[in-house]
Amino acid sequence: MDYVSTRGLAPKLGFEDVLLAGLARDGGLYVPERWPVLSHQEIAGLAGKPFHEVAVEILDPLTGGAIPRVALAAMCKAAYGSFGHAAVTPLVQIAPNQFVLELFHGPTLAFKDVAMRLLARLMDYVLEKRNARATIVGATSGDTGGAAVDAFRDARRADVFILFPDGRVSDVQRRMMTTPDSPHLHALSIAGNFDDCQARVKDLFNNLPFRDRVQLSGINSINWARIAAQVTYYFAAAVTLGAPHRPVSFAVPTGNFGDIFAAYVARQMGLPIERLTIATNSNDILARCVKNGIYETRDVVATSSPSMDIQVSSNFERYLFEASGRDAQCVRQLMNGLKQSGRFELGTSLAAALHGEFCATSADEIAVAATIKRVFEQSGNLLDPHTACAAHAVSMQGCRSVPEIILATAHPAKFPDAMQKIIGLRPALPSRLARLMTDPEHMTQLPNDNRAIETFIAQKTRVLQAAPLGDRA
Repeated sequence: MDYVSTRGLAPKLGFEDVLLAGLARDGGLYVPERWPVLSHQEIAGLAGKPFHEVAVEILDPLTGGAIPRVALAAMCKAAYGSFGHAAVTPLVQIAPNQFVLELFHGPTLAFKDVAMRLLARLMDYVLEKRNARATIVGATSGDTGGAAVDAFRDARRADVFILFPDGRVSDVQRRMMTTPDSPHLHALSIAGNFDDCQARVKDLFNNLPFRDRVQLSGINSINWARIAAQVTYYFAAAVTLGAPHRPVSFAVPTGNFGDIFAAYVARQMGLPIERLTIATNSNDILARCVKNGIYETRDVVATSSPSMDIQVSSNFERYLFEASGRDAQCVRQLMNGLKQSGRFELGTSLAAALHGEFCATSADEIAVAATIKRVFEQSGNLLDPHTACAAHAVSMQGCRSVPEIILATAHPAKFPDAMQKIIGLRPALPSRLARLMTDPEHMTQLPNDNRAIETFIAQKTRVLQAAPLGDRA
């Protein structure tokens, strides 16, 4: 299977090249040239299978056979063997026809573990096959960084550089990036917000001479493999509740549009999803766009759900490509408008498509706190502030006959200060993370400046040091 760029000016690539490329050379994002569709019988056949086997059935058609099935199966089994729950992504009922999909049982207590632990193995596999190294960069609003650092802790052929906004992630989130002491892992504290970090990463990729020189690769959801790996838990959850014999609905807390786009992909692949709800916090650019057809950035507001404190939702470009009938010229025009003026208008047809495909709501800090308290009192289930945005969205929509699945994207213990303020409790970290808050930190503070970031990466990456490929140092 080949992959095409949303902006139409980059060459088609196979899965392995897309995995290592991250961002397309024209600045666009890769998507499959066609969507594989699972039959009713194939989806029904997922019932009762362990999560790692479900993952293989979903990912195999998305890789187009580029990864041998036996190798893919071994990677999936290894990736999900370290999760703290046998089901990997279990469902918990909190009300009649309402379920929470717990995606926080991985090593860093966030949904990013589901994709990142597999991504690290896929990259190791391809780099080993090609006898190559890579310089991996990523931006994080909180959870991606910790998941990447943990997943690539034993990487032999990749150096990892994570940009995070100084002072805008929780202490737990920061320490998950900064306490591991490995010379190939680099946590970079950037003066600015997440959108600044994300912009700097895109600038690195768009500097083609630098990109080629350091063999740049990405682990943000701009990398198609991240999205593909997230599709797995939509199928696993839906089948548990009766799909494909009955449809389900999902409410997804999202800032960068990656997780909700993975749900859209599941729908394209044949999963019967009745309703997809975009749940945002006070940084409500996606909810506003669904409502009025205008995508317009505003200042980022700091909230109790920092991983969603985003105003530029990178993966929205993938959806615009699909909704426009894969019109790359249209996407280029919209993205140019965003770069020049911080806004664009969808137009009648795109706005209608978006409104028909998604529901969207926003939850301010008052609504988030009220939702956490209500759910805890009614069910005993303690939601983190991100998950509460999705639970609030479901409560606003009223009861439906179709099962509603709320994505729980992080463990509440990652946000102890916020939880203490809201409900008077400080959720405890799992015992395996007992030293997290006392171990020494290792990070580098850098300005929000391309040249400074490029210089640091060039000095540290082993790609430019000609270190032996067998050397872990």
